[in-house]
Amino acid sequence: MRRCAVALLGQRARRRWLHLIVGGALFMPFWMVGSVVVGALLGAGGLFTGSLAVQFGAYAVGLPLVAVAALFPLARPMSVAAARALCGVPADRYADGPAQGPAARARTAGWFTLHLGAGALVSGATLALPPFAVSVMALPFSPALRESELGRLWGLDRPWWSWAALPAGLLMLLALAAAAAGTGALLALQAPRLLGPSPADRLAAAERRAAEAESRNRLARELHDSVGHALSAVTLQAGAARRVMDGGAGADLAFVREALTAIEETTRRTVGELDWVLGLLRQDEQAGEARDAGEAGEGGPGPGPGLDALESLVRGAGPKVALTVSGDLAPVPEALSREAYRIVQEGLTNAARHAGGEPVSVRLDARTEEWEISMENPLPARPPVARPNGGRGLRGIGERARLLGGTAEAGPADGVWRLVVRIPR
Repeated sequence: MRRCAVALLGQRARRRWLHLIVGGALFMPFWMVGSVVVGALLGAGGLFTGSLAVQFGAYAVGLPLVAVAALFPLARPMSVAAARALCGVPADRYADGPAQGPAARARTAGWFTLHLGAGALVSGATLALPPFAVSVMALPFSPALRESELGRLWGLDRPWWSWAALPAGLLMLLALAAAAAGTGALLALQAPRLLGPSPADRLAAAERRAAEAESRNRLARELHDSVGHALSAVTLQAGAARRVMDGGAGADLAFVREALTAIEETTRRTVGELDWVLGLLRQDEQAGEARDAGEAGEGGPGPGPGLDALESLVRGAGPKVALTVSGDLAPVPEALSREAYRIVQEGLTNAARHAGGEPVSVRLDARTEEWEISMENPLPARPPVARPNGGRGLRGIGERARLLGGTAEAGPADGVWRLVVRIPR
């Protein structure tokens, strides 16, 4: 266990070191601009002059340029992607997308400047210190090095002092590793504070989750109402046809033909409705991709079935369903027409499942200020078997009614099961 923990810490330290080197690489263009500016001011020639004043002057000029570049929208997504991969901080502690608002942009600029500034120092030390440390450790073994400027710098006038170069070079490498690990740990500590979600980001994420949940609920309702109704209707019609056929030579072939026709119409209509629901699902996927890319989504699959398809729906439900319409349905709004169709569809599904073949009446009243849908059927002599997971149809009807500002009431009364949905105009 201890060995695994040490290995994990070592892997995390290496990733953070790599993260710092990435920051140093990103700092190079800013450093080159700073070298040009400082070199022109100090009269130094070339970008790669060995003057420490030019090097650190270019570093000082580059840092404000980094802060300005961090104000571009791409800065935070790029920084978050690198930090998630290499900093060893849980991914859910970072914000997604470009920074929104002055405070978030300022925090992003602070992180970008810290990352590139620290990365430039660690990267420079990583490039320069290991060759120097190895050269120092080779001093006792190389007469050429001892006679070089490095040997004179080290002070080899005392022979025994050359052997001190071995631990000194090793300490240099250890100090570099410790400095890189400490700097990486500092960045990991600051990453959630500077790249974490702001209150506006959290609110946007909550709204996005609510929209996704509503989208899933809508798709669940559409699938339940369209496919569930079709399966129930087809099952009942096929069962009725089978029982009539089992009657032998005196079977009512006209009834069987009517049941098969209803099955055909129901399945054909349901194929179109299923294609429409799948179009909604594809529309949601494309809208999510477009939202992530900052683009506008494409148009949806159309409004879906409405009251104009109600007669076909009732006809497919069988001969024991009676439809009564009061008033003119032409001026009914599209949203109300679509939801009313689904409410009737789900009501017929529940009646087919629980009414035991009893007649069902469907009434639509569009004459008053409150649009009303009512359905009723006699309760069967033997109550239906309860479903293990309970029904979702009445819940879906209630959700559809509330979306339009209406109410839905359902329950048994005087031997009749009644569903009443009222929707204000």
